[in-house]
Amino acid sequence: MAVITLTTDFGTRDTYVAEMKAAILSITPDVHVVDVTHEIAPHDVLEGALALEAAAPWFPRATIHVAVVDPGVGTARRGLAVAARDQVFIGPDNGLFTPFLAAAPWRAFELTEGEFRGMTVSPTFHGRDVFAPAAAHVARGLSPERLGPPVTDPVRLAWPTARAAAGRIGGAVVHVDRFGNLVTSIPGEALASLGSSLTVRIGARSLPLVRTYGELARGRAGALVGSRNRLEIAVNAGSADVMLGARRGTSVVVSRTSRSRARKRA
Repeated sequence: MAVITLTTDFGTRDTYVAEMKAAILSITPDVHVVDVTHEIAPHDVLEGALALEAAAPWFPRATIHVAVVDPGVGTARRGLAVAARDQVFIGPDNGLFTPFLAAAPWRAFELTEGEFRGMTVSPTFHGRDVFAPAAAHVARGLSPERLGPPVTDPVRLAWPTARAAAGRIGGAVVHVDRFGNLVTSIPGEALASLGSSLTVRIGARSLPLVRTYGELARGRAGALVGSRNRLEIAVNAGSADVMLGARRGTSVVVSRTSRSRARKRA
């Protein structure tokens, strides 16, 4: 059975998500629809891209991911289907699919073919009338290139990265999850180059690097490599964003622990 995922900023109070599912099921009822999240902050394309980056690798080959965080709906921005990493991503061409455009091979196509849209297309709801029908047709076996002409210049976001220099790695907070954990732009594998004794600095605070949340005393802050394989800053049974006054863009630096500091801890 084909799998289609949905990632949006629609929330669940209104009927928008249900209408997208109705559009899919009216074309192909033999499909498994998975809600990744509908709680992306309104219009926050970067947050949507980060959610896709985290979730998509866990889905099987040929999964179709529909993502709708679309402040430009109804404008000249293109609709897009991207085939990458043995999966297909469908949504607005506004940078949502940046994580999947970094490594070849990928192919992208503009959604222009009317026969693969809804009977009518609302200028304010392409999620239901353009993206969901396209996904349903792909789930039925349609090749993505039949959706429209090739695109060689999909929009890419300025993607948050880490910078290494002189025994330090600098990055920034890119996401605050519902627990108040601060997810950073520093990949977990980057820490190995610095050795085993590390300190993480955010603002004026220096924090220890631990392996699990439980290694921190209740109410204490620390850093660890989370399930997204990114460095995170957390508070055991608390909220790191509240305690540290941090948000997206707050600077984070990882460095080797100095010998004098290590002796003081000992």
